[in-house]
Amino acid sequence: MSTHNITLFPSLQLTVTQLAKEFNEIPAERKPVLNELTQFIQKGIDKKHPVYLNFICTHNSRRSHLSQIWAQTAAYYFGIPDVFCFSGGTEATAFNPRAVKAMREAGFDIALSTEGDNPVYEVKYSPAIPGIKAFSKKYDDPFNHNKDFAAVMTCSHADENCPIVHGAVTRIPLRYDDPKNFDDTPLEAAKYTERVHQIGREILFAFSQVKV
Repeated sequence: MSTHNITLFPSLQLTVTQLAKEFNEIPAERKPVLNELTQFIQKGIDKKHPVYLNFICTHNSRRSHLSQIWAQTAAYYFGIPDVFCFSGGTEATAFNPRAVKAMREAGFDIALSTEGDNPVYEVKYSPAIPGIKAFSKKYDDPFNHNKDFAAVMTCSHADENCPIVHGAVTRIPLRYDDPKNFDDTPLEAAKYTERVHQIGREILFAFSQVKV
């Protein structure tokens, strides 16, 4: 890990420290695809090129946002420069409030910037770094970087139904189960927390393997 000065919010730092202790809990069958992510980042770092990651799921409402935010946090935490993370869907809906709540509970500072059917949030992982502007959008929205990026497919539906991601130089099938399946059930909160931690654990692991 880099020795640069890290200033995460204290509660988020506790979550990151705990997740880093759980790298050995990542199933062996997940490691090859996580290694693809590591290698893409490493290639950019070695060539001193910016690294662009676009995390994609169908609705850009849960998993893709969680992955984007964790990835930007991991780049900062491990001192990996010039990594720019985005998210999008095959359609736009809204950053789901259940996912927002679970990320707040993990220690992220999330403020509502604009209300509406597709609200805009400012998500911060450190008081020293500007926030991430989070809202639902299609993956090729002008807000995103649209060339020379890795398309990280975070859901099976988008992966299977979006055979071509225009502008992507590689495609990484980092799929996660959808916590939406447990909405309005007694398991809702636990499943959102589980997914936030799983994504955080795996993204942090992938970034921890990058040599700066």
